[in-house]
Amino acid sequence: MRFGFDIDDTLINLREHAFHLYNQKLKQSVGLEAFRELKRVEIHEPFGLTDEEGKEMWNRSLEEIYYTSCPAYPGAVDMLNELVNQGHEIYYITSRPKEHGERTKKWLLERGFPVQDHHFFYGMKDSEKVDIIRELKLDFYFDDKPEVLETLSDEAGVKVFVKDQSYNRHIELARVNNWPDFSF
Repeated sequence: MRFGFDIDDTLINLREHAFHLYNQKLKQSVGLEAFRELKRVEIHEPFGLTDEEGKEMWNRSLEEIYYTSCPAYPGAVDMLNELVNQGHEIYYITSRPKEHGERTKKWLLERGFPVQDHHFFYGMKDSEKVDIIRELKLDFYFDDKPEVLETLSDEAGVKVFVKDQSYNRHIELARVNNWPDFSF
């Protein structure tokens, strides 16, 4: 079988990691309850930042957000390695900018994710993910972003799963809450 995975907020807890960094950088102590109630992907509102200020902060902090101590979700690395051990193919499809692609691949490998060069796609817009998923003829695909998930929900041949986040609870697809509890 062919499995496709988004990375950020599907396999790794990127936004919560960034939320902690924002607290440090802005010298604030906004609690995680505010993070868990967000109805948007963007995390800046609880810190009192405008959309423009939030985008600027995110872009200015990408190095720290992407390459420091961002944790994988519990069980994610083990599950992907088990799928590979069972003979399945794993594909990563991320919208991370091109300039971060190769470094992201290395970062994932260092954390134990099973990554093959020709199974790693990056640098596209969310809307372009759908084209790659079609071309790869995936059997299963996992993502957190409503824009991607809603486009894929009508896609024949691929079983789409949503990685549960506060901003995607309105999507009615099979849901992954915790990787250790997930089964096909």
